[in-house]
Amino acid sequence: MKKHKIEKTNAMRMLDQSNIPYETGEYEYDESDLSGDHVADYLGISKEEIFKTLVTRGNDNELYVFVVPVSGELDLKKAAAAAGVKKVEMIHVKEIFNLTGYLRGGCSPIGMKKQYPTFIDETAILFDKIYISGGKRGLQIIIDPQVLADFTGAKLVDIGKE
Repeated sequence: MKKHKIEKTNAMRMLDQSNIPYETGEYEYDESDLSGDHVADYLGISKEEIFKTLVTRGNDNELYVFVVPVSGELDLKKAAAAAGVKKVEMIHVKEIFNLTGYLRGGCSPIGMKKQYPTFIDETAILFDKIYISGGKRGLQIIIDPQVLADFTGAKLVDIGKE
């Protein structure tokens, strides 16, 4: 059986250049299901292991990146406190590509056009490996959460809604 080759994304190239170990997982992208359920089912993992990347703008007009479980929500008050600003709000979907270089549903905390301050929900550390977007829809990078935090300069903080 011939294994097909996955086209490298910017996120994968950056990890490769730094000799950071990771794996990949592919799934059928479904625009109608952004809950992560189908990704977990397709890859045979729990939804708690899959993390989404959210980009926000602070009241200081700077961008901040938050990586939270796909099964949860970002607490904007906790996020603002972690970023050291009074307030953060989600950027508009239309802005995602121009600011990050990624499409909605394929936004990775690795390899954005610019390295923004990044925060990973502390629950990530409960897993040996977490699944994050690989930089395109239908592709996940499977990586040790501490390695991800170290590589992106992210802080592990409590940013999830109770």
